[in-house]
Formats: sequence, C-alpha cells, structure tokens
Amino acid sequence: MNTSENIQALGQQAFKNHLKYLSSGRIEEWVDLFTEDGVLEFPYAPEGTGFPSNVIGKKALFDYMKNFPEHFKVEFENLHFHATAEPTLVIAEFTSNGQAISTGKPYLQKYISVVTTTPEGKIARYVDFWNPLTAFEALNAPLDKFLTATAE
Repeated sequence: MNTSENIQALGQQAFKNHLKYLSSGRIEEWVDLFTEDGVLEFPYAPEGTGFPSNVIGKKALFDYMKNFPEHFKVEFENLHFHATAEPTLVIAEFTSNGQAISTGKPYLQKYISVVTTTPEGKIARYVDFWNPLTAFEALNAPLDKFLTATAE
C-alpha cells in the first residue's frame, strides 16, 4: 500500500522526469509519464494564434510535443516544490535556460506548474502556467499577428 509520502515522492519524481525528458528531447518517454487520457492545459494560451488551450490523450500529447527538440535547446533549473496537503498534487516553480534553435535567441522562461498525478505517479493533468510571448519572441514569431488577434 502506498503511503502519502510515497505517493507524493512518485508524483515529484514524475515531474523531475518530465523536465529531464523534455530537455533531452526524449518525447516518447515524456508521453509515457501521462495516463492514457492525460491532459496538458495552457491557461494563458493566446487566443487567435492557433496555440491550444489543452491537449488530451497520449497521441495528441506526442503530436503536440514531437517537434519541441527541433525548436528549443533548453535546461530546466531552480526547481522548487511547494508543500501540498494532497499527495497526488505537485506544485512546482522552475526556470528554463536555453535558446531557440532556429534563431539562436535566448529562451529564458519562468514556470509554475500544477500537476495532478495518480497514486502510482502517472500524470493525469498538467496545468502549465508560462508566458507564451517568451517563446514567440525567441522564435521570431510574428507578434503583430498575435497582438492583432488578441485586440479584436
């Protein structure tokens, strides 16, 4: 039987693996951290840009993230877990230190993540609080299109 401490440790390890797999481009292993119907949510997804507000299920997660290693070289740093009363809830703050591969521009991001895991340590729901503008700027994405779409 899993204790609360064990369940919490499994969830935090899944989160650490999430960062390790993304930074090393191991997308298939990253997807395997999720439940079959796992959800990745982006509360700050800019409307009108084609950026999704959520991605659901392993196939969709793979399709969404498979090109990440082609766009960014990144290390995740300064990981801090916040204490929670619920052992399947992981709240983490961290930063990225990297660059957009196509432009060479820096990709420096601050994140807050709220993750719900199963008692076995699989990610069921990952809510990703980050600033999409930082990624757009690093990739030289057309910010004027973004600003026009959100102003309407």
